[in-house]
Amino acid sequence: MQKIMATLSGSASAQTFTLKSRELGGQLTQKQYASGMGFNGENQSPQLYWENAPKETQSFAVTVYDLDAPTGSGFWHWVVFNIPQNIQELAPGAGDPDKHLLPAEAIQSNTDVGAPGYIGAAPNEGPAHRYLITVYALSKKLDLDKNVTPAFVGFNMHFATLAQASLIAYGQKQD
Repeated sequence: MQKIMATLSGSASAQTFTLKSRELGGQLTQKQYASGMGFNGENQSPQLYWENAPKETQSFAVTVYDLDAPTGSGFWHWVVFNIPQNIQELAPGAGDPDKHLLPAEAIQSNTDVGAPGYIGAAPNEGPAHRYLITVYALSKKLDLDKNVTPAFVGFNMHFATLAQASLIAYGQKQD
């Protein structure tokens, strides 16, 4: 009985890989919305940080994906990979390639608008959209360039993912 209790208490205290944001609650802020298409947001990627990555982590990737875009396949708003293993936070606006807020090794690949960098949310009228924000702890750096599609990045991450952690933020068109 003591052996079972020790095992249970040891696993209960293990820290899990977790994604957090000091900027986001359950809703996108005006900063994360598009600055066009009927929106007057700031087109700014959110501040994110993560904790308790697996020790074997060699790099990280972050994605922002609209689960409810009326496309039949969702919509990729941001894909960044090869974030060095010693980085555990992304500043607000890091998704703007012109600001150079990411480490030099990090690669922002194409989004569903066909260009790299963060593209702000622009949900259609109706129910709120769910924006899935995920950080991946990877066992290696990905040998890809910025011109690959989000699906191809995801395919390659699948084989290198040690752990992943997500947040969901909701966004809705306001009248």
